[in-house]
Amino acid sequence: MLSYQHIYHAGNLADVQKHALLARMLQYMTAKDKPLSYFETHAGRGLYALDAAEAVKTGEAAAGIDAVEAMGWFGADHPYSEALAKVRAAHGLRSYPGSPLLAAQLLRPQDRITLAELHPREFEALERAMQGTGARCMKQDGFKMLMAQTPPEPRRGLVLIDPSYELKSDYYALPGFIAKLHRKWNVGVIALWYPILTGGAHQQMLSALEAQNLPGALRHEVRFGPAREGHRMIGSGMFMVNTPYGTQDEADRLTALFEKL
Repeated sequence: MLSYQHIYHAGNLADVQKHALLARMLQYMTAKDKPLSYFETHAGRGLYALDAAEAVKTGEAAAGIDAVEAMGWFGADHPYSEALAKVRAAHGLRSYPGSPLLAAQLLRPQDRITLAELHPREFEALERAMQGTGARCMKQDGFKMLMAQTPPEPRRGLVLIDPSYELKSDYYALPGFIAKLHRKWNVGVIALWYPILTGGAHQQMLSALEAQNLPGALRHEVRFGPAREGHRMIGSGMFMVNTPYGTQDEADRLTALFEKL
């Protein structure tokens, strides 16, 4: 069983980039009345306490969401801020939503949420966190779930693919998986998150993705210093297909902000 638990990293600078882009994409997509299908392949536990011992130990949230909010990166009308405010009002000021719960704050009753998580304890926590949202939580391999559930009804929608990359084979398998998914669900917005590590493990994967010339493709990367001595993550990336309008503007804004860190 994979051992990754996001509580050690919740609210870090990678989450800031990923969640700001996700929030902006969902804001645009929900501006139209038509319903959406929303998927996640690696949902995690959905809700995190930034004052938990695990989060405090790494200090990643302090250098992440805490720091950027102190610098005023996101106004009250930004969808990321709106989602954070709703979660904090319901769960406490030191709570932080994983992407499933963040998305649930921005989606509407007519939208469908389907989440996969394989880790037993994370799955139990996910079910608790998503109570009342109407989300369907599935304890199974997220890649298999997504292929079985697509093309969905409604066909409009977005999937966030956010593996831990504990399995190094993910880097090699993801370009082919995304190409196959796009052929099966050609109108779906596909958002892939990946870490930027000191060894550059993402580079071959991104070259293969870009070589496919998928429609509306957008690659966005930000760099930042390691969270602590010996930490290998020095940046965060998102590769998107059928990228919604306005996402490029948000990506450009984030790039400028991260460059000032």
